Amino acid sequence: MNRRDTMCALLALGAAPLSAEAQQAGRVARVGVIRTTGPTDFPQFAEAFRSGLRQAGYVEGQNVAVEYRWAEGQDARIPALAVDLVRLNMDVIVASGTEAALAVRRASPTIPLVFLAVGDPVGSGLVATLARPGGNSTGIAFLTPELNGKRLEQLKQASPASQHVAVLLNSGNEGHRQQLARLEPAASTLRVKLVPVEVQRPEDFDDAFFAIAKDRSPALMIMVSGLHHRHIKRLAELAIQRKVPSTMEFTEFAEAGGLMAYGPSWTDFSRRAGEYAGKILKGAKPADLPVEQPTSFEFVINLKTAKALGLTIPPTLSLGAKLIE
Repeated sequence: MNRRDTMCALLALGAAPLSAEAQQAGRVARVGVIRTTGPTDFPQFAEAFRSGLRQAGYVEGQNVAVEYRWAEGQDARIPALAVDLVRLNMDVIVASGTEAALAVRRASPTIPLVFLAVGDPVGSGLVATLARPGGNSTGIAFLTPELNGKRLEQLKQASPASQHVAVLLNSGNEGHRQQLARLEPAASTLRVKLVPVEVQRPEDFDDAFFAIAKDRSPALMIMVSGLHHRHIKRLAELAIQRKVPSTMEFTEFAEAGGLMAYGPSWTDFSRRAGEYAGKILKGAKPADLPVEQPTSFEFVINLKTAKALGLTIPPTLSLGAKLIE
């Protein structure tokens, strides 16, 4: 080997580690997102999530690629969507809702999971404790039992004559029966009887509301699910048609004509999920990231609907609420 060949060989050997290092530095992270709704049901989600990723230094299309999967309100599709994302070998998967989070965990116990809108992460087995998750999952809890109790109390204040409260459940949602059981103490305190009404498809809504309206003193609480979120406008319309005082978590429900809505800020939830995913991409372990709980809440009362139902909203209830007149 002559001197020129030797120099070229040495340069090549020296360049190899630099090339690998540059390749690693330029690697695009991969994040999977699975939601129980469709992309148009909560259009603010994607932008809020990207905002959270940017806070952590990740910009979609530059150093992170995001794969979205949407169940379109059909819980039966969730397990297959979770398996699909796991097969793509994501660096972290973000799952909205208990059903999606559990499906991801069943599909892979090793891929880091960030959940949001999970009502009881400890009870569902996703984490050991909120302060110390202990496994490969963390995220933002929903305080579902506490918030359901608060909604029931608000509904009773708005409609004191209602002795029965129908609870609209999605029969395909594993957590709804558990949430109903945990709501019983609050119902007992308020002296109302909870009446479960199950639906599985949008086609079931008409019959469900017909059954609810047959009660002489009905009120309605709608549990959180992808199916219910996707058809908020239809549910609000049916509640108005059947003259049933109603409450739900999402502010769009009251804006569409439902009586009330009370729940955490979904925009804030989505942003925080992006921040958590970014932290994990940077090397943080889910076990070391405490599960967060919501700190900001939105309460909306539709006074037009209250008037149509013959209800007078007490000042103590409307204080601090956004009022639709």
